[in-house]
Amino acid sequence: MRNGESVASSQFSPLGAVGPDRLPLEVVDLLKLALRRGATDVLLAVDRPPSFRVSATLTPAEELPPPGPDAIVLVAHTLLGEGGIAELERHRDRDFAFEVTGLARFRGSFYYQRGGLALALRVLPASIPSLDELGLPSVVAQLASLSRGLILVTGPTGSGKSTALAAIIDLINVTHAKHIVTIEDPVEFVHADKLSRVEQREVGRDTPSFSRALRSVVRQSPDVVLVGEMRDVETIQTVLSLAETGHLTLATLHTSSCANTIHRIIDVFAEDRQAQIRAQLALSLEAVLSLALLPRIGGGLALATEVMMGTAAIRAMIRDGRAHQIYGAIQAGQQASMRTMNHSLAALVKRRHVTLEDAEARSPDVKELRQLLSP
Repeated sequence: MRNGESVASSQFSPLGAVGPDRLPLEVVDLLKLALRRGATDVLLAVDRPPSFRVSATLTPAEELPPPGPDAIVLVAHTLLGEGGIAELERHRDRDFAFEVTGLARFRGSFYYQRGGLALALRVLPASIPSLDELGLPSVVAQLASLSRGLILVTGPTGSGKSTALAAIIDLINVTHAKHIVTIEDPVEFVHADKLSRVEQREVGRDTPSFSRALRSVVRQSPDVVLVGEMRDVETIQTVLSLAETGHLTLATLHTSSCANTIHRIIDVFAEDRQAQIRAQLALSLEAVLSLALLPRIGGGLALATEVMMGTAAIRAMIRDGRAHQIYGAIQAGQQASMRTMNHSLAALVKRRHVTLEDAEARSPDVKELRQLLSP
């Protein structure tokens, strides 16, 4: 394979810099085609045609030749370097991010399937979109002005969590003089210093783990801490403590609703600790945003957002173990800028941004959604 455009991989060169290695032209051509088609994801596996995900629909690119085993191995060595390859061979998967100069930035994951190497790529926006461009509700801009507390952004894989967090961090960066420390795996969006000073730590390169980075972050004088994912009990506990002790803390969880997020956080702890965790969470929680991306009529994706604010009523429900009442409180909390996923979906259908069929497929309660849409 021939070599082509310069790439910067977060595994072997400074973020935003152009690395010395070069990506095979066949892969660059593939990525260019994906971008022309508006793909959000690219899937590669040995001896199978590449696939593109466009407007949430996965289709094979039959006109492109299937990559051979040597091709994907070469791409892995180009993008990961020796250290990344060693980790890939040890764990059988490896997440990373890289940039093709003049083209785009990508998040990637190498993994093994059927004994061969495969690659999944997510196309990242060329620039960090604004909250308005993403379609996030206006209350999110107010959250960016908080000086302490916990903001959680949740949703399934591919729901836009990382992009939403990047937009919030960018808003803080341009409007406040803060020290922002992010802990990510991998770093997806590169933040240049504006009014704020932004330092981005990548798990596997700048720190061995989320938990290790979180243990030391309080000694780095942060005002704002972003945690790419709360993966274990220790990370969740440290995030709660950070938010409780005067830091604005943002984090993600793979949960499908605001109420489920509260259940997930509490349930990972042993029963004898849950009362303490409920108290900590009730004290520090400022908001939960639960995201979903749907195919937009005419192409692209539309964002639906459930919003739960840390009102006195919500805090009391969390503290007293009444999380089952949270959904009803969100339904009744529109004056406090709260809204359910169904309210967001109904608004998208009424504006003809998404089809009723797609909205119903994402709805937690189809009967309620239809009631919201009835004349």
